[in-house]
Amino acid sequence: MSRAEAPKVLQRFTDGYTEAYRKLDPALVDRVETGALAEMGRADMVAQRALTPGGNPGYPALVLKDARFTIPKSAGWPKFFVADTRSNRDDHRWLVVFTRSGAGQPWKAAYLSLLAEGKVPKFVLDEDGYAEAVPARTTDGKGGKNGKSGKDGQAGAGGKNDENDKNGGNDKAGDGGKGAASGGLMADPGVLSSSYTDYLRTGEGRTFAPGGATSQLRTERGKLARTPTFWTEYIDTPEQAPDFPALALRTEGGGALAFFTAHHRERRTMVKGVRPEVTDPRTKALLKGDLKQAVTYTRISEAAVQVPARDADGGRVFFLNRIEALTAAKGE
Repeated sequence: MSRAEAPKVLQRFTDGYTEAYRKLDPALVDRVETGALAEMGRADMVAQRALTPGGNPGYPALVLKDARFTIPKSAGWPKFFVADTRSNRDDHRWLVVFTRSGAGQPWKAAYLSLLAEGKVPKFVLDEDGYAEAVPARTTDGKGGKNGKSGKDGQAGAGGKNDENDKNGGNDKAGDGGKGAASGGLMADPGVLSSSYTDYLRTGEGRTFAPGGATSQLRTERGKLARTPTFWTEYIDTPEQAPDFPALALRTEGGGALAFFTAHHRERRTMVKGVRPEVTDPRTKALLKGDLKQAVTYTRISEAAVQVPARDADGGRVFFLNRIEALTAAKGE
């Protein structure tokens, strides 16, 4: 990847994104997106097309300007780089992570994170201006291609949700103890997804800082665990390469900015005599099966986190942004 090529990749993405949302064609999403971002996009296309069968020709073009490209030197695949941009949608910086899975394959957007101005971490650059990629070891310890993707989901019915966490406090949040961390980090980028889903399941560990994506999310889930009309089961599934690779860049101070994906599933079972209801139009468009006694919501999340250096005193993984989207719903 050259600095001259990066703006062309970004332009191809914005052109493809705009075309997909104007035609509401899921197949067009796969031309310019991959991983979590593509899964979200395809579901969004299906839902919007059900509500607007003729497409949306007046959809305003996505414009990403003031682009700052961070390109790491890397051997092997996948290769990636980060475009830090200003969009015509809001006042956030849009960080788009592009990946290329192999020789002859196109660059595609794999992650999108929305950060406030001034909150983008500063990356370590060499004398030629290239960044340092931090290798992500998979949960099998090989850093390779043995990941299995799941189709699981969490919490409620609706569209994309994003959060810029303001974390604090002293509660426990996550346990990244799945082998030694790579690159001098407190947690290996490749096991962040499994550490995170373990935390959501158990509430144990100290890898993650408290906040909206961790302690607060578990609190909200607890409120829905058992109600007068239904009870809820959650299943969180970690993801890894090759379908959802964790990617990380070294930041100043010895830490890293890392991106990872997880799947979540929430199953609500009604008490006897009560039938489940789905009222949200987008959820209805994604709904399959018959609403008799239960409904299962499937979601995917993508996150950008700041991982501290291993020797950081009291450091924990801090969520900078997390986007979660409904991708399927099933009545039973």
